[in-house]
Amino acid sequence: MLLNPRTYDPTHLDEPSRRLLRVTVDWFENRGKKALTDSYNTHEWYADFLDFAAREGLFAAFCTPSADGHGDPAKRWDTARNAALSEILGFYGLGYWYTWQVTVLGLGPVWQSVNPAARARAAQLLDDGHVMAFGLSERSHGADIYSTDLLLTPAADGGFRANGSKYYIGNGNVAGLVSVFGRRADIDGPDGYVFFAVDSRHPAYHLVKNVVNAQMFVSEFRLTDYPVRAEDVLHTGRAAFDAALNTVNVGKFNLCTASIGICEHAMFEAVTHAHHRILYGRRVTDFPHVRRELTDAYARLVAMKLFSDRAVDYFRCAGPDDRRYLLFNPMTKMKVTTEGEKVVDLLWDVIAAKGFEADTYFDKAARDIRGLPKLEGTVHVNLALILKFMANYLFDPAEFPPVPTRHDPADDEFLFRQGPARGLGAVRFHDWRAAYDAHADVPNVARFREQAEGLCSLLATHAPDEAQQQDLDFLLALGQLFALVVYGHLILEQAGLTGLDRGLLDEIFDVAVRDFSSYATELHGKAATTDGQAAWALAHVRRPVTDPARTARVWAQVEALSGAYEMRP
Repeated sequence: MLLNPRTYDPTHLDEPSRRLLRVTVDWFENRGKKALTDSYNTHEWYADFLDFAAREGLFAAFCTPSADGHGDPAKRWDTARNAALSEILGFYGLGYWYTWQVTVLGLGPVWQSVNPAARARAAQLLDDGHVMAFGLSERSHGADIYSTDLLLTPAADGGFRANGSKYYIGNGNVAGLVSVFGRRADIDGPDGYVFFAVDSRHPAYHLVKNVVNAQMFVSEFRLTDYPVRAEDVLHTGRAAFDAALNTVNVGKFNLCTASIGICEHAMFEAVTHAHHRILYGRRVTDFPHVRRELTDAYARLVAMKLFSDRAVDYFRCAGPDDRRYLLFNPMTKMKVTTEGEKVVDLLWDVIAAKGFEADTYFDKAARDIRGLPKLEGTVHVNLALILKFMANYLFDPAEFPPVPTRHDPADDEFLFRQGPARGLGAVRFHDWRAAYDAHADVPNVARFREQAEGLCSLLATHAPDEAQQQDLDFLLALGQLFALVVYGHLILEQAGLTGLDRGLLDEIFDVAVRDFSSYATELHGKAATTDGQAAWALAHVRRPVTDPARTARVWAQVEALSGAYEMRP
């Protein structure tokens, strides 16, 4: 189930994609663990990786839509292979993933634009090996685009002069193109928004500093009378606002696969260390609590992969009449990345002091895994977004054609014509119960299904009142319960499509039953919770169905990870 560089061969993808992914793995493996850890510890800029990516045309192939690829069959925007690359880069380090991630974000407003000059310029920059940047956030108010302070003043030549600064901008030190969000000084309200392209090498672009203490470069930059020509303007008015949100819709998906990659490498390292360590005359992995923690970590990690892999299919099948991806996307960002934190915490509880050692990958994973839930909107922002879909998802299913597994080499061009970023409450979904019905014979799936049905009864009989609907603290607790139902839904769909081991699936839902009980207990304790809601919460705390033989079989899968992969020195 886990990415193992010793055996990695993405046979589900076309040959050009397989080759690029394999040479990326080989580049890191040939470079070795010492170079990986040393460059991280000394905050060395990853110019060698960018040189490799430029030489191989990696970002040009993966980040250029077919329409702008001049007939090159390797160039397309393919969410399935983008996810594979994102996982690989996370496996070797957040910094390598981050330079790819902000390139994806920087290109979002360009590929949504109808400006042919800007599109041609971006495609050429990719061919030349450049990376991109996304100039949205500002120091005073983060990514609150309603409050942008970067101003464009009309100029005599028909263009603008841009003045202002941006903050938290990855790749801002080297980006060939920076997509920058600002507003016109002469027009108030949404009609004044502008997205425009900037070159970081221009003399009116001033790089201030790296704002983070890390290997990556997350810049503050300032524009001083930067000349914005007509060919630099990507979007104006409401379209600029929509481009910002829709770009984040495209880019935030990569956070889940980065988290998966980090957890996979950390798990190989942690299990190998624990299995070969003797304490008090016993192998560490012989202690019952250690086996439970490692088994839980493995179950959570496999669940992360199952959900994310299935979400890819909904992205690739999306269209104006099927926007289900708009729920599954914040789920990957919020749920999968926070599960990644739990996986690393469980592993760290086992390996303890080893997790601090500077020459381990784990030391980096333990720090970097914290960042992913906090990028592209906090967990709280994405949980609040998920709640917009809850009524239609739980209570008003619609009919859709079956969504197949999508590994075909197709261009996911709809992602750059998503349209206005509104109407989320009207998005419809297929019946979530069908996936649970198909696995009703799995004991813990059946038990979790009881809890999920209970959530529906809570909303039907003790729905949040007007005051509770304004209480974000209360709603977030409710949102965690709803998110678990959605999470289990796609896990079950992917388990059915891949023939996942039944015992492992049961173990995954053993964890889900416990998590639902934990969130129900949290809801019980909220100050805003009514007596009826509190009684419901306690009534839906469940113990999972235990099966020592099943858990032993899953443990054998975990134990087999010991020594299965170790990065070359």
